[in-house]
Amino acid sequence: MQSVSFEVNGTPRTLTLDTRTSLLDALREHLKLNGSRKGCDQGQCGACTVLVNGRRMLSCLSLAVMHEGDHITTIEGLGTPERMHPMQAAFVRHDGFQCGYCTPGQICSAVAVLEEIRAGIPSHVTGNLEAAPVASPEELRERLSGNLCRCAAYSNIIDAVTEVAGQQT
Repeated sequence: MQSVSFEVNGTPRTLTLDTRTSLLDALREHLKLNGSRKGCDQGQCGACTVLVNGRRMLSCLSLAVMHEGDHITTIEGLGTPERMHPMQAAFVRHDGFQCGYCTPGQICSAVAVLEEIRAGIPSHVTGNLEAAPVASPEELRERLSGNLCRCAAYSNIIDAVTEVAGQQT
């Protein structure tokens, strides 16, 4: 067992955990934040995506004790039903979900993707490495390719992310 302290959705938290506990299990089982989903538990589906220090991370592949002092944001920390994050609102407007299982990971990933683009971080499909990447549909598809949707709401997800990207420019 080991103690770990981090900030989750703006609240300092300290847990004593088995050192083998994943960040996902710490969030879901110990902090009762069930928005992040356990889809594959192998880092292949993206349903468990959260933001760690502003960067997206597959929480099923990371041990909780590795996050001492980190700032973790889950879907619950982005917004509430009464005061949604712009990305959450865009997903609702564009029907970027169907069953909703992957949606929290999709939204967390999408928020981070727009930050990556804004920071000028290229992807595998960025055509000109001398120019800042833009939030084109192909760029968004590439960057979000690690988040799977069994219902295939991909076009609606891209529409939602594109809308938010346009609002931020």
